Amino acid sequence: MSTNFAVNYETQPDQYRHWSWRIDGEIATLSLDIQEDGGILPGYKLKLNSYDLGVDIELNDAVQRLKKLYQFSREIHRLPIGGQNQ
Repeated sequence: MSTNFAVNYETQPDQYRHWSWRIDGEIATLSLDIQEDGGILPGYKLKLNSYDLGVDIELNDAVQRLKKLYQFSREIHRLPIGGQNQ
């Protein structure tokens, strides 16, 4: 059974389902909160440690918007990832 599905790559912050941002002076914080029922395909459930194309589309949009305003630095936090040895 084949189902055609058109992906819309256009989004904006008020449409984000998984990402939020906070701007405090010169620092912008982008936070991920996976919404289980927010899969790009209707009925597809996401897990806490997984995501799909819809999450990437939102992330790309947020980064492109923030790049216009800020110079980037990267902070790495150790987070458990499914299947990772602890």
